[in-house]
Amino acid sequence: MKNDSKNKIRLGIFITVGVVVFILAIYFIGEKQQLFRSTFNISGVFKDVGGLQVGGNVRFAGINVGVVEGISIITDTSVQVDMIIDESVRKFINKNAIANIGTEGLMGNKILFISPGKGKAVTIEDKDQIKTAPPINLDEIFASLKGTIDNTSEITADLAKITTYIKDGKELLEDC
Repeated sequence: MKNDSKNKIRLGIFITVGVVVFILAIYFIGEKQQLFRSTFNISGVFKDVGGLQVGGNVRFAGINVGVVEGISIITDTSVQVDMIIDESVRKFINKNAIANIGTEGLMGNKILFISPGKGKAVTIEDKDQIKTAPPINLDEIFASLKGTIDNTSEITADLAKITTYIKDGKELLEDC
């Protein structure tokens, strides 16, 4: 009899802990997807999303205000990004706001940044489309940087040659 009641207590504790963990998981997943908040939808059309993924964060003024809800190809040169934004920040986002894609940290996840537009403008509405800026392509920057490093290396080698000639007292124009 004692063993049977111990097993029932253990089963009850196990079920209670399981239900609590399940509820917490639902809450945290729902919070990430803005399920328990008042939200509105906006979109932007990019030529290249540069690795942005559904579920990525949307930031305004450095604060997470939403998530990327969907990414769809419209034509061969345009991709539409749909966002879910927290209703409490709508009053700060104007129709002339600009969305651009950046990274979280140096090599982090791709996120979408919304920059406020310049001057006075009308507040954005549900299902509006905002202007976009192309993402920074790190591969192009690294290729340009490689060229700069190669040029610097050649200049350094030439300067070393010149200083050797000067040190040895040789005529600079002999080898030219």
